[in-house]
Amino acid sequence: MERAVARRTVFFVSDQTGVTAETMGHSLLTQFDGLEFRPVTLPFVSSLDKAAEAVRKIDLAAAESGVRPIVFSTLVQDDLRDVIRGSQALLLDFFEAFVGPLEHELATKSTHRAGRAHGIADINAYTTRINATNFALSNDDGGGRDYEHADVVLIGVSRSGKTPTCLYLALQYGIFAANYPLTDDDLETGRLPKLLHAHRRKLHGLTIKPERLMQIRNERRPDSRYASPPQVQFEVRAAEALFERFAIPYLNTTECSIEEIASRILDEAGIERRVRA
Repeated sequence: MERAVARRTVFFVSDQTGVTAETMGHSLLTQFDGLEFRPVTLPFVSSLDKAAEAVRKIDLAAAESGVRPIVFSTLVQDDLRDVIRGSQALLLDFFEAFVGPLEHELATKSTHRAGRAHGIADINAYTTRINATNFALSNDDGGGRDYEHADVVLIGVSRSGKTPTCLYLALQYGIFAANYPLTDDDLETGRLPKLLHAHRRKLHGLTIKPERLMQIRNERRPDSRYASPPQVQFEVRAAEALFERFAIPYLNTTECSIEEIASRILDEAGIERRVRA
């Protein structure tokens, strides 16, 4: 008889937003299939009182579940890290794991300054992200059509992942990304829309398995022609044929995260990131 696996509580503790702790922690947890995790983010732990409160929550979770929680920490200040170290948990301290070896290798002490990763330290990079995001919103779903200033133009059928990918490229890397939805008219003729011809080198296609696309569309418009098997199968088949006919590189997004889709597009297109995540 198999022993039931307890659901583990995972805390992401940070002196800022918690984005870094979440990203790194989730990346590690994805390597463990079949386990259940309950994520809890504790952001802005920037004082001894807040650190003590974080420990209270961690210890409470340990007492309630009967198994010690896992804590991913990106706290910078030594006194705050010392407090968290006293919790009843497995502590994975990213600062200790990476900054210490870097200090040794570079023969230089780090500043131990909180907020460097997500503050507006570089106003130019911040402005680039904002401008890129505005561009993505203005040129979403064929609107705006300012493909001249786009770094990349994503094309594909409705709900294949174009909009979220464009926004991720903008927010993370400052990439000016536009997208164009392939309609029935485009797919029935098998021709590339005229307004895209001059920008073929910027085009990158997105496709998706019909089964997954039907599921997504049914959530949006249940029992509609838009989500029907014949319509979905036709659109996916015709879109991929168009990509092949015009030698447009394309990516199947079915089992890809937005992060992976964006990175693959940048790599395959040879586009330099304007800013770093």
